[in-house]
Amino acid sequence: MPESKVRKTAAYTPPAQKSGPPKPSPRWYAPVMVTLLLVGLTLIVVFYITQTKYPIPGIGNWNLVLGFGVLLTGFGMTTHWR
Repeated sequence: MPESKVRKTAAYTPPAQKSGPPKPSPRWYAPVMVTLLLVGLTLIVVFYITQTKYPIPGIGNWNLVLGFGVLLTGFGMTTHWR
């Protein structure tokens, strides 16, 4: 019967040391996050209430893209908030 090959490296590698608990977010982080979420929502609501004429006249449906962009930026901040 053939013999198995012998391993050339160690079978167990210990995990890296953790640096400690994550640092809390700065004090300004939560108000900016909530403000971006509210501004994005307001832009979208104003866009639909004014029948696509405002908040920035002349750019049309890009107002909707702007509103969702601000809203998604605020939502992205929520994933990093501690």
